[in-house]
Amino acid sequence: MIIKEFFKIFKGFKSDLPSLTIVGVGPGDPSLLTIAALDAIKKAKVIVSPISDDNKKSCSAQIVKKYTKFKKNVPIIFPMARKDFEPDEIWFNAVEKIVKFIQNGESVVLLCLGDTSLFASSSNILRIIKNNYPEIITKTIPGISSISAAAALNEFDLVKKGETLIIKECPSSNLELTSLIIESRGNKIVLAIMKVGKRWKLVRETLKKEDIINTSLIALNVGMPNQIIQYASQYKEDVMPYFSLILIRFD
Repeated sequence: MIIKEFFKIFKGFKSDLPSLTIVGVGPGDPSLLTIAALDAIKKAKVIVSPISDDNKKSCSAQIVKKYTKFKKNVPIIFPMARKDFEPDEIWFNAVEKIVKFIQNGESVVLLCLGDTSLFASSSNILRIIKNNYPEIITKTIPGISSISAAAALNEFDLVKKGETLIIKECPSSNLELTSLIIESRGNKIVLAIMKVGKRWKLVRETLKKEDIINTSLIALNVGMPNQIIQYASQYKEDVMPYFSLILIRFD
């Protein structure tokens, strides 16, 4: 019975009523879209995609553009990491726009880059809707994460039996990163450090100091045309793009 109910959620048994579906679209490669994601996109009348500014394109919208040509495509500003935005005001404005479509009888898909459970801004939208509009039907469809995609592309084992996987936003200091590495080494812990970006210099210094720069795997712009996956010692640039992560295991 539990298994049947699980599949009902992803097959959208309540699809007759206008609803919000948050869809993970994977890291960048359209071929990594799930069947459930495509099904939800095809059924929705409105496709909402996050942008960081009015003059910016949405990465998630680019992934699914082949399937949304004849849809109502609505870019909405999300605060992301921008300090010049007031996050709460932006989130509530985004929710109001989404809710208006649903109240007008139009089902909405909100695109989420990667997976819906990993550093997903869409969780803020879902939280506000559940608190303020409990009558609205919401669904969530997971997507392939950049971590999983990067690991698969390099045949990297994220976690084996008896191991622990720690997924963490990149520390902002050498001390914090060093402590994390020391704590993980010898304790069967695998590290997935996300959003390295501008902190690459301090990360590189720490990897060298801890003598793991030759075995740490970097993945940049996973699934995108400018994708780079190589060992940290091979990367010679002083900066990394925003979409960057490092996988570290100590065996």
